[in-house]
Order: sequence, then C-alpha cells, then structure tokens
Amino acid sequence: MNPAVPALALGALGLVDAAFSGFRAYAGRDARIRKHRAVTRAALRGLAVGAAALLAPALTAGCVLLAADDRARAYAVLADGAIGYLAPLALYAAAVLLSLAAYFVLPFRASTLAVVVGLGPLTLLRPVVVGIACLGAFAGGGPASLLVGAVAGLAVLYVEPFVHRRWYAEALTADRSLRPPRQR
Repeated sequence: MNPAVPALALGALGLVDAAFSGFRAYAGRDARIRKHRAVTRAALRGLAVGAAALLAPALTAGCVLLAADDRARAYAVLADGAIGYLAPLALYAAAVLLSLAAYFVLPFRASTLAVVVGLGPLTLLRPVVVGIACLGAFAGGGPASLLVGAVAGLAVLYVEPFVHRRWYAEALTADRSLRPPRQR
C-alpha cells in the first residue's frame, strides 16, 4: 500500500467530519421550516474551518520529518501511525454511515429512532473515538505519531465549538427585532 493512502483517507475523514461539525453547530438553532441554504452554509463553514484546522497536523508531521535524522524511517513510522489512527476512525465512520443510511431509507418513525439511537450517542462518542485513535497512532508509530495524531484530534474537535461561537452563539430569528439584545 502506498504510504500516502492512510494520510489521504484521514484528511478526507477530517473534512467530512468538519462539514458535519458545521451542521451540528447550526442544528436546532433555527425554527424556520425551509433551511436548506442555511444548512449548506453551516456545513461549508465547518468545512472551511476544518480545512484550515487540518493544516496543523500536516505542519506537525512536516516538522517531525524535518527534525528526523532518517527521514525515510520517520515517514514510515508516521505512515504506520496513520494506519493505527485510521482503524478506529474507519469503524466509527462506518457506524455513522450505517445510521445515516437508516435515517434516509427507513420510514419516518424508524428513521427518527435511528437518529436518536445511532447518531446521538455516536456524536457524544467522538472525543472517545479520537482518544482511541491517538492510542492506535501511538501503538502503530510511537511518540511522533501520537504527537501528530493528538494535534489532528484537537483540530477535529475544535471545529464545532469554533463554528458555534463564531456564527451561531446568538439565537437565530427571521425578524431581527425579536432578537434579544447583546450582553456586554
């Protein structure tokens, strides 16, 4: 396997997670019925923040490679760590995709149950899964991989709170006169 494949897969997972994080930062804060454009905007905001945040682990990996005496060996170690980091995240992503498939395929009540039983707990488990992925990175590649994995985990977990605070901390209402005054 090409050693770049796990890194590309992790980057793709991180970007998809960032888009979902943007959606979660927005979800439940808007009472309008038709909000496709707002949902898309929220996902794009999460994607943009996530793309910028994912530069941190890439820069960390670059610094690890530049500081290494044997760059080929350091690259192989980071690739092994990336595989260890990817395994728990791939299982988590498969469970999320299964829940999403149930949401879109099942009838209304069953799909609602799938969201409550599947996606809700899975969202709460994200930090735990990232922690397990960090352990996988350490087991696969040692301290250097743990460093890159921890930075990646922090970057991924940073997106939702940032998007929420930046764009959705206030209540969303169609009529601006109904918004509560800003507190200073």
